[in-house]
This record gives sequence, C-alpha cells and structure tokens, in this order.
Amino acid sequence: MTEKAFPEGFLWGGATAANQCEGAYLADGKGLSTADALPGGKIRLDLLSGYHDLTIDATKYTYPSHDAIDMYHRYKEDIKLFAEMGFKCYRISINWARIFPNGCESEPNELGLQFYDDVFDELTKYNIEPLVTISHYEMPLHLAKKYRGWSSREVIDYYLRFAETLFERYKDKVKYWLTFNEVNNALLMPILALGFGVQAGDKSRQRLLYQSFHHQAVANAKAIRLAERIMPDAVLGIMCMSAPIYPYSSNPDDVLTAFNREREYTYFCADVTIKGKYPYYAKDYFAKHGIELDIRDGDAELISKYRSKFLAISYYMSVTEKADKQEFCATPGSILGGVDNPYLKSSDWGWQIDPKGLHILLHKLYDRYEVPLFIAENGLGAKDKVEPDGSIHDSYRIGYLRKHIKAIKRAVQENVEVMGYTMWGPIDIVSASTGEYAKRYGFIYVNKHDDGSGDFARSKKDSFYWYKRVIQSNGEDLE
Repeated sequence: MTEKAFPEGFLWGGATAANQCEGAYLADGKGLSTADALPGGKIRLDLLSGYHDLTIDATKYTYPSHDAIDMYHRYKEDIKLFAEMGFKCYRISINWARIFPNGCESEPNELGLQFYDDVFDELTKYNIEPLVTISHYEMPLHLAKKYRGWSSREVIDYYLRFAETLFERYKDKVKYWLTFNEVNNALLMPILALGFGVQAGDKSRQRLLYQSFHHQAVANAKAIRLAERIMPDAVLGIMCMSAPIYPYSSNPDDVLTAFNREREYTYFCADVTIKGKYPYYAKDYFAKHGIELDIRDGDAELISKYRSKFLAISYYMSVTEKADKQEFCATPGSILGGVDNPYLKSSDWGWQIDPKGLHILLHKLYDRYEVPLFIAENGLGAKDKVEPDGSIHDSYRIGYLRKHIKAIKRAVQENVEVMGYTMWGPIDIVSASTGEYAKRYGFIYVNKHDDGSGDFARSKKDSFYWYKRVIQSNGEDLE
C-alpha cells in the first residue's frame, strides 16, 4: 500500500439542496415544486415510500422547507463562512421551479437565473468550485400533477429544456454537474425522486418505478449529449445513494439475499448510466416481477454512447440483510430496510454508523465501474445543544466525520480514485427524510426550530474549526 495522501486539488467542501436551504418558496416568480408540497413531521417517512396527492394543506401539516434557513437571502453570509473553513467545492442544486415555474414555459424566469448567477459569482470570489445538481428531489408541481412526474416520457423534454438553459447560462461558471440526485431512490422513495407516490402494495408499482427510471436514464444520456455540444470541457456525473449490503450470517440464503439486494439497489442504476446498458441480471429480475419496459428505438444507443463520467455517492449507512426476517427488524428510522447489525451503533435517528463500510463500498464501486468517485454526501444528523455561552460542542459529529474521512483516505492510499468530499450538510438545513430542523448536520448552527421559533442567526460549532484544519492539511490533520 502506498502512503500517498489525498491528491493535490482534492475537492473538499460541503453539500446542500435548494429545497432544504433556500426557503423563499414563492419569491421572485418561483413556482411551486413537489418539495414544497411535502410536509414535515412524523408522517413524512410514510409519504416518501407511499402515496401523497401533493396538495398543500397548511391546516393539517407544517412545511418547514417553505422558509428552510432562508439561504435565498443569506447566501453571501453562508458562502463567506464556507470560505472561512477553506472550502474548495460547494455542491448545490438549482431549483427547477425557480427557473421554469410550471416546468413547461417556453422562456425561463430571469430572476431565478440571476439568483444563481449571483451565487456562482460569490463562490468564484472565494475560489470555491461549484458542483451543481440539476434535479435534486424536486420538480415543478405542475409537471408532477399533469404528467405524474417521471412516469411520463414527455417530462424528458421539459427536463432537457431546463438543462440546456442551465448549460447555456452557466457554461463559463460551472465545470462539474450531476444530472440527478440519488437516482436509485426512484426505486425506494418515488415521491422524492420521481415526482409521484405509489403504494407499496400496488401491483403496478415495480413496473412504474423502473419505467420512470428508464425515462431518467434517457434524460441523463441526452443531457450529457447536450453538455458535450455546449460546454465540452464540463464533466457530468450521476449520483446514487450507496451502501454495502452485508449478509446477516454465513448461511448461503442470507448471502444470496444480500447479494441480490446489493445488485438491485446499490448497482442497478449505476450499471445503466455508467456501463451504458441494462445489466444481464435485469432480464431475469424483470421477468420474475412481470416488468415489461417501454424502451423506444434509439434509447439503448443513447444510453450506451452518452455515459456518466464519474459516480457521485451519498453514504450514511450500510445495510444488513437476512433471508428470514420474521424474528428480526431494522433499527427504527432506517430508510434502507434490512435488519439490525449487532456490531454497529446507531445515530439519534436510527441510522447505523459504519465507517468501514465506506472503505468497503469505495473499493466495490471502483472495481465495478473504473471511473472516478466523488463522496457528494456524508454526515451525521444529531441533536445539538447550545450552551449558555452560545458554544456547541459537537464532538460526536467530529468523531463520525473523522472515522469516515480516514476510511476514504485509506481507499485513496489503496489507489481508489476519489475526486472530492462534500460533507452533508455544512450548515443546518431542513432534513429531507423527516422534514425537521431538529435533525442537525451542520458545522454552522442555524437558530431555527420545528415550533417555528428562531431568527435564522448563524453560529459556529466546534466542528467548524475542526473541518477547517482538515481542509488546510488536505486531510492529514484529522485529530
């Protein structure tokens, strides 16, 4: 094993999503999005994997994302704080409904475009490289309701109009792009990733989800083709939520269950968008589940020719699978299912913490795809306590990140090509999975709470200063 550290130019930074941080949900001509229609609170997790009619009902639900942390008006303050930490990269998403309020307009909303121009200019001021996600768990509500989101092939053209508008406008300001966020969650949380909900017991569910993913795979390929024409020096990747999936025991039934789940969840979508074809095992899976996809003439050729150039991942947990789960259950709050792994501890929200799993995963992905990897999300949602003097001693967050960065460093030393690490999320934002303020990830505390109180004031946690040292040392000072 060579002892090289993180390479020169490694992209250290942080990641957020527009719908979780910007707020200002109807400002300056922005339309409603699917994210605006998803409430916060205990009901949210059920909605993510099930059905919701995307009607906003303020008498029944709360919608923290409508205000979020008001980054729309405070982005200069926040980017200055990121720069103080030494960020080399900031991953953001562009709110589709801020650019095309209904998704189907012939002309974009200039005020929305200008907002992101201003954000990119602010990042440039501090030499921070933007990594832009085109579609991050939101689409104009009009498209979701009229076309049932990505289940309709017509949405491909609206997405491409959106992407082309971004490429033409920001081609001189943005080099790194992600076409979709956690694209494989189309198969797990469709209301986030696809713009529609469907009940788990619906017999058409599997076919509908895979067909919708196919539309996204075609859109991904066409977006790459557009980018090659408009901005040939740009680098476009795809992003998946990734997890190594362990067998509960050496029982071959457990091993086979874990093997199949890992292919279906961790690998399938990346196989299509990076390898450029549907994998051999899909044919058998589709046949067993009665799935027959509408794949049009030219789709396969597009997907084969225009492939994602790198794989970005979010990593929060590993998954353990058992063939017979009758006497076993997953840790409450685990969004990926599976069963309890007795060797791992869990976060305040039931996500099992597994730094070694990241080391394993990076090797598995690099071995399979042989393209650069980018850790676009990794972080700890926790309950932070503000001391009487205003300080926040989040040693638990530092410990979590230290172990995960050490796991990345080890993989890099073992010759896995990793482009960067953008921690999720560097400033407290509204949680995607629970819609809460209380689930805090940031190095920067935001004084905003689930009861509606708070003035959005920003303050630095202990982890702020720790991550600053990590970046300054290019990953050498992790203590």
